[in-house]
Amino acid sequence: MTGRDWEMVGAPNARDLGGLVGADGRRVRAGRLIRTPALGRLTDEDLPVLAKLGPACVLDLRDGSEIAVAPADRLVGEPRMVHLPVHDPEHPVFTYVSAVLLGHDLNSYAELARQGTAGAMAEIYRWFVTGASARVGFAEAVRLATRPENLPLVYHCSAGKDRTGWLTVILLTALGVDEATIRAEYLRNNQLTDSLRAVIIEAMRRRQPELDVDAVLPVLEVRPEYLDAGYQEVRRVHGSFDGYLRDGLGLTDEILTGLRAQLLE
Repeated sequence: MTGRDWEMVGAPNARDLGGLVGADGRRVRAGRLIRTPALGRLTDEDLPVLAKLGPACVLDLRDGSEIAVAPADRLVGEPRMVHLPVHDPEHPVFTYVSAVLLGHDLNSYAELARQGTAGAMAEIYRWFVTGASARVGFAEAVRLATRPENLPLVYHCSAGKDRTGWLTVILLTALGVDEATIRAEYLRNNQLTDSLRAVIIEAMRRRQPELDVDAVLPVLEVRPEYLDAGYQEVRRVHGSFDGYLRDGLGLTDEILTGLRAQLLE
């Protein structure tokens, strides 16, 4: 179990990574790393919860094109805002997820639905490992987390499950958390967003009675095979996750040691 879930109506899958056991049996410090979805849907009642957390830095992994069509993040205090877009315009899944979440017209994505969105999602996770903006963004995100002035660090993408999920995999692996625990943490997203998914699908059905739910569900969920695709790509390209951290992301011993110093009890 994580340290605590930050219960916010507008960010149901927001959670603290504190309490997970990392290297040498040391636990991830509570209130340091918080993963969330985009914060534009926070309610007035959510803001005091965020204020209690007191983020020093908010990291946004969305592309400018995604940010432009979404409600602005609702924030408290004056956290440092960092924008590290992990986005590939060649992969329409990114804009498809945004379109689904924001209730936009999905007709232009008919080809994606026909090809199979589950397969497209797995392809995105492979791209997380090899894509240029993914490597740059995820590497810089880890460096941000090594600096005490950025903690507590809140990080998010659109839905807070894929880019946010893979960054969480990177951070927790670098902190020495075991793969089974990381996998369980990743899959918790579905349980936390169950009611939100139902609301989104119902709203889509009202607008589009012929909606193919099987084509939409894969982009609203996380699935073991998505994570597997990322792990398999790591092994294929770098041999091991350690090789990926060092060669793929350029994280040195000094950076990885600094990360553990800041984030492990």
